[in-house]
Amino acid sequence: MNIISKTSKDKLIATINYLNENTRFLQNKNFIQHGTTSIYDHVISVALKSIEIAEKYNLNVDYASLIRGALLHDYFLYDWHKPHKYKFIHGFTHPRCAYHNAKSELDLNEIEKDIIIKHMFPLTIIPPKYLEGWIVTAADKIVTVRESVRSKVKKPIHLGADI
Repeated sequence: MNIISKTSKDKLIATINYLNENTRFLQNKNFIQHGTTSIYDHVISVALKSIEIAEKYNLNVDYASLIRGALLHDYFLYDWHKPHKYKFIHGFTHPRCAYHNAKSELDLNEIEKDIIIKHMFPLTIIPPKYLEGWIVTAADKIVTVRESVRSKVKKPIHLGADI
């Protein structure tokens, strides 16, 4: 992973600390997202990847909204692997659940709302309206693949010099 700027890292840490102290955000540690990765670790990875993309391409984004939206995009607060009435359509339904949970505890701006509700595009049919939403959507897919593949690989693949 590329190194992000100190300013962005400080914003990310401050936002995580605020959410830890003022919301149920820490509950995300209790739920697995992909493989063995908790939702808490997943959303932090998505925030880091989102910042990395924005900085690498020098994109003109609202970093505060990008970070909060990334951290809250999976704020649904349940174990989607266990049987429940929406288990088989979780990919379609969890963005709205995450949005309602976040909205109940925080004042969200339009960019943050858009990120949370539309991060599952194309499953959510309506694409993100803002660049920040597109970035988080892409970052989420990248991180999800990495976490899913990592959980399937039991030991590292070693390519010998004779290959």
